Amino acid sequence: MAGIPTDKTLPAPDPAQRQIIQSYGPGRFKISETEWVGPVLVTPEASFAWPVQGAAELAPANLAPLLAVRPALEILIVGCGARAVFIAPQVRTALRAAGLGLELMDTGAACRTYNVLLAEGRRVGAALVPVP
Repeated sequence: MAGIPTDKTLPAPDPAQRQIIQSYGPGRFKISETEWVGPVLVTPEASFAWPVQGAAELAPANLAPLLAVRPALEILIVGCGARAVFIAPQVRTALRAAGLGLELMDTGAACRTYNVLLAEGRRVGAALVPVP
């Protein structure tokens, strides 16, 4: 429909102090006043381009920036795009062995969940694939 925005704006605390996901839309994110095109990794302190084509490529090797964060993250929220995807059990096991809980959901829910957990003071990270 004409006139209806496709971006979803999310309420958030001060983006100058934390990496807040302010909005998401087709192929893009706005995180703490910075526009990102394509998949992105987000921590409370920094965001990074994520060199994957989709969430099915999730692996400890391509999550290295998140696994190296100190103090360590306690939970990883994965935004899989339009809908959650299956992640191989060995990937979930490897992340658990690294001390990282894993939650998979569609990207909109992942953006909202990340912001809520961050506002609660949790050590949360996000691996986000944009919506089409």
